[in-house]
Amino acid sequence: MKLILSAGSLYTLPMHHVFELARRTGFDGMEVIINQDFQYGRNLDLLNELKQIMPITSLHAPFIILDNWGNKVDQLRKTADLAIEADIPLVTFHPPSWAAMEWRFLRFMRSVDDFQEEIGQNLVTITIENMPHTGPLKTSTYMMNNTRNLIDFMQQHNLFLTFDTAHMGTANTNFLIDFHQFYDSGMMRHIHFSDYTNGREHLLPGHGSLPLTRFLNHLRETDYDRTITLELSPQEFPEEEELILDVLGEVHDYLCRETRKAEGREECKVIQMYQV
Repeated sequence: MKLILSAGSLYTLPMHHVFELARRTGFDGMEVIINQDFQYGRNLDLLNELKQIMPITSLHAPFIILDNWGNKVDQLRKTADLAIEADIPLVTFHPPSWAAMEWRFLRFMRSVDDFQEEIGQNLVTITIENMPHTGPLKTSTYMMNNTRNLIDFMQQHNLFLTFDTAHMGTANTNFLIDFHQFYDSGMMRHIHFSDYTNGREHLLPGHGSLPLTRFLNHLRETDYDRTITLELSPQEFPEEEELILDVLGEVHDYLCRETRKAEGREECKVIQMYQV
């Protein structure tokens, strides 16, 4: 299992700097979110520069409006094309939002028979991310965000899943039932990992109320061998670089210990970490 850091966890810092912090901490690779750095060309050069510091294991399609990236359909296609060009194995994207009236994107998604062939060209893995539920009624502003409906859509259109623990936790703190449905579907290819409580997403493990250690132990015992990406809010970090490194190091060691079987744990630095 590869332990990855999302560059979005520290998006307030220059991306090259975030890569250096991840390298010093011991992560296996990085997820890059397509953001303002990718608006004005030389995108492949930028990714290749970053790959000299750390491997890039996934690209996240934009979820904000960016110059030269077009609408949601264009953004997904361009992200997949860039991943192919840069030899990055996985792309994840958000489903259409009914609150943002993304009906064209919904029609496009329904028109795609095979996302791996038509969007990924069978060269990169295309994944959709489960999204949060908000408010006292736990409603979702995203389409296809019911677990069973999303599984059915993915299986019908050969689309894989990025499972987000915090997003699923917004619907049900004991999210393991939904997780098992996704896991057993055979469609899960990537994980976004963070904690959640009381409307606050992407918290450090132990700062919320999700059963994250049980979740990690399940991945270990079922021999999950894909990527798990730490995706945090920048507000979870202190400002001083050495303290940021301390936080990253502690979480990395926790992930390492809880996902490695006994014979592999000697490579994990033993630090008293959150008991979740």
